[in-house]
Amino acid sequence: MARKKMMRFEENLERYNVLQSEDESYKNLKGNWNKIHFPSPQPIVLELACGYGEYSVGLGKVYPNKNFVGVDVKGDRLWRGSTEALNNDSLNVAFLRAEIQQLDTFFEEDEVSEIWVVHPDPRPRKRDIKRRLTNSRFLDMYKKILKKGGTVHIKTDDDPLYDYTIEELSKYKIKNLLLTRDLHNSPLHPQHHDIRTRYENRAQKQGLKINYLRFEFE
Repeated sequence: MARKKMMRFEENLERYNVLQSEDESYKNLKGNWNKIHFPSPQPIVLELACGYGEYSVGLGKVYPNKNFVGVDVKGDRLWRGSTEALNNDSLNVAFLRAEIQQLDTFFEEDEVSEIWVVHPDPRPRKRDIKRRLTNSRFLDMYKKILKKGGTVHIKTDDDPLYDYTIEELSKYKIKNLLLTRDLHNSPLHPQHHDIRTRYENRAQKQGLKINYLRFEFE
């Protein structure tokens, strides 16, 4: 297994659609995604803690008029999403290997049009609250890099994290809030184009319902 991971890390180094610290452009991406990476200047959409990149790849197929960046620190997982994007000739899909807390190092203010946080680690322990991707430290960052009117999407099968997220959002002025505790039986479901991560499939097999909300910062 370790050997396979190393092979994937090496392949990532050669791939145009995986951006990491070894690349010359890595430190110059902020404010320049549509100049130095994507062939077409289009709205930028992020999938945070993207894992295997199911949403980045899936939405990239549905919306060729948008550019998608999956962000995660685990290179072997990014390799999977990268492979599928390459197999689909999806030039509008890229993957950034970086910590989410460094997001504003790679994206300028008002550079991003949408953010997807899909089945993140719920971080249930109290000592890990600040590591939850819907904690205010992250929400502040999302607000900073989003364009005015930019949308945040959050999906989770973890009810406590969903409740926590709603509580955190009460600290902000937001608009156009839509939410459901049962996405797959909601009118909002078709807007997801039936794109599912492996975590979502696992949750459904366990009989868990999928929580979803989306909003815009005022």
